[in-house]
Amino acid sequence: MSHFIITGAKGGSTAAADAPNRLEINDLVKIEDQFSLYIQALAAMSQDNQSDLTSFFQIGGIHGLPYIQWGGSGGKEPVDGSWGGYCTHGSMLFPTWHRPYVALFEQVLQLHAAEIAKTYKVDQDRWVKAAANLRAPYWDWASNTVPPPEVIADTTVTITRPDGTRGSVPNPLFGYQFHPIDKSFPEPYSQWHSTLRHPTTGGRNAKTDVEALTEQLSSAQEDVTSSTYNMLTRVHTWPAFSNHSPDDGGSGSNSIEAIHDGIHTDVGGNGQMSDPSVAGFDPIFFLHHANVDRMISLWSALNPGVWIGRGPAEGGTFTIPPDATIGPQTDLTPFWHSQSSYWISTQTTKTSTLGYTYPEFNGLDMGNTAAVRTAIARAVNNLYGGGSFQGLPSAPAGVAVAAAQDAGSAGADPSQGAVSSSSSDEKPAQPHVAPRSLLAHKANTGNPGTELPQHPVSASVSANDGGYFDWATRIHVEKQAVGGSFSVLIFLGPVPDDPREWRRSPSFVGGHHAFVNTATGQCANCRRQAAAHSVIEGFVHLNKAIARGLPAAHGSFDPAVVEPYLRQALSWRVQRADKSAVELSDMPSLEVVVCATRVHLEPGADLPSHGPPQYHPSITAGRPGGASPTTAHA
Repeated sequence: MSHFIITGAKGGSTAAADAPNRLEINDLVKIEDQFSLYIQALAAMSQDNQSDLTSFFQIGGIHGLPYIQWGGSGGKEPVDGSWGGYCTHGSMLFPTWHRPYVALFEQVLQLHAAEIAKTYKVDQDRWVKAAANLRAPYWDWASNTVPPPEVIADTTVTITRPDGTRGSVPNPLFGYQFHPIDKSFPEPYSQWHSTLRHPTTGGRNAKTDVEALTEQLSSAQEDVTSSTYNMLTRVHTWPAFSNHSPDDGGSGSNSIEAIHDGIHTDVGGNGQMSDPSVAGFDPIFFLHHANVDRMISLWSALNPGVWIGRGPAEGGTFTIPPDATIGPQTDLTPFWHSQSSYWISTQTTKTSTLGYTYPEFNGLDMGNTAAVRTAIARAVNNLYGGGSFQGLPSAPAGVAVAAAQDAGSAGADPSQGAVSSSSSDEKPAQPHVAPRSLLAHKANTGNPGTELPQHPVSASVSANDGGYFDWATRIHVEKQAVGGSFSVLIFLGPVPDDPREWRRSPSFVGGHHAFVNTATGQCANCRRQAAAHSVIEGFVHLNKAIARGLPAAHGSFDPAVVEPYLRQALSWRVQRADKSAVELSDMPSLEVVVCATRVHLEPGADLPSHGPPQYHPSITAGRPGGASPTTAHA
């Protein structure tokens, strides 16, 4: 049979870029021609027959249900209960597998846009050019966790139609309308004729609760921004960066998949986005994953030469045996690179190969890795630096100021080298980058109670070197502990009795989120993970919350001051996707441990430096879900 080859979108250009830019959704909605074509193209994909290979339904279904082959990939048809799906969650392939996946969506989207552009009766050349430049937009949740109303609130949007008039059309971003609901869908999805976010009920009359969605996303902003900044600046190994399996590489920070999981659960509530088996059907999925892909590009620029190595399959997929070793040459099924071969990870290092770039890279010489690293460090500081050490009223002397001056942080003039999401084509300045060795890789079995390295910290250690301590909770928990998606929420201060008030509480700090299939009986991979008691890992950074609750910590966040405070103020809760509580006594796999990491800015450096995490298990020991006896007495 002939296969559909994934090439990515073709044609178009962005000045001083290797390929056209994917644009942030808040920028795209302001561009009349591209946004009008985007809406019409997405609507056309959504209206295609659901049996068509390139329909929105079939492309969304690659991620999970209806658990059928796509494009003839995977050998024979699976028998009942044997399907594992194609998606590589929890493995080192997670970032590279999703890259050709989003490129497939983008390719089909642009094909529709090009056909629509030819129907315009007024200034057709303009529309044909706009279609060539159109790429799948990204939603930068690290800058703004609440997307524009055109994505989450508006059931209709105003566009320019082919006859040249402006008018309202149904908004395909608000939700996908099933036609029909697939017979493979379990409850409650079998009752919902469209994708929903924070559904009002579990029955047929459920609707998206825009207010609840907006409120939950807003509550996550500080946590998401801080986690993103720390991931980009502190994680330096591929195993630690790529997936949520325990192995932080000695960083004390989240993986890209852990952050990704939280966006899924916060967007979905109890709707499709919080369930891997149906998440791909929500149009916001591709806005989200375009930004995940952008984070891969930013991180890779900051860690040149670091890419996927060899490691365990972590449960496997329909085409990857559960006990296999995966690596750079593993087929990224079902994404065909040619009529006889699939994409592999070594072919995905450059986004321009798939026909797109991101604005942060405009004007850069991509062959000069040191200059690219410097420019992207500026962009990261400018966009997300406030989530770590900037913005604290009494931040250690020299740290915030040096970061602002030397690393192009918030408020810098883009013409002087800082890069924003709408950066100009002007090439930024490229100051000297101090040499830096990568943090040592820390092996970790991932089991609750794993022995942690102890680094006793004297009370006399403070910020006299211009640095300070960054505090975080490290969370380990079995992925299948609840039988669906759930969150471990961290608090500093009193916690409301009503779980529906938890995310509204001033004491809420952030969370670690499990993105879990609700119907494990249909997913062989899920059953294998449950049988293996697979553990996921995440971190919630605490400094801004500590600064609010403990002004005395503002200078250095010294352990002598912070440790007693955390022992008294820190607590945690577990919450299902429907906002109901899970008793901590029902979560024997949960382990919350506190760690502190020394942070300082070396003279002339573009990013802060970090020491190894220093674990303080005594803060949480002896409490349900706290440090286990093995850890506490290590």
